[in-house]
Amino acid sequence: MTYPQDVRIIVPGFTDSGLIFHASRATYDELLQANVKLYEYTEALLHSKTAVIDSVWSTVGSCNIDPRSFAHNNELNVAVVGREFAREMEAMFRRDLKRTRPIDAVTWAKRPVSHRL
Repeated sequence: MTYPQDVRIIVPGFTDSGLIFHASRATYDELLQANVKLYEYTEALLHSKTAVIDSVWSTVGSCNIDPRSFAHNNELNVAVVGREFAREMEAMFRRDLKRTRPIDAVTWAKRPVSHRL
């Protein structure tokens, strides 16, 4: 299987719901095995969803991208095609990255059993 070259994701370092926080971490093993770089944002509650693909396509908003959210939540994202906007989004990502802690596969594997459940 071929994996993407450079995928970096900033995820919340905490939330206002412990159940949601731990459930959202269910795919970390799979992502880390696929060489996705994960970072937990530690400065504030993180709710926005943003992405930049190939330095030209960007999205920003609050919509969770899953079937349940599409059916039940009234949230919205905007998609923008343009290199200038993508550059600005990438610059914001780099600034936010300075306020994170990396999650590596070795440390993740050593997390407490209570967090694994």
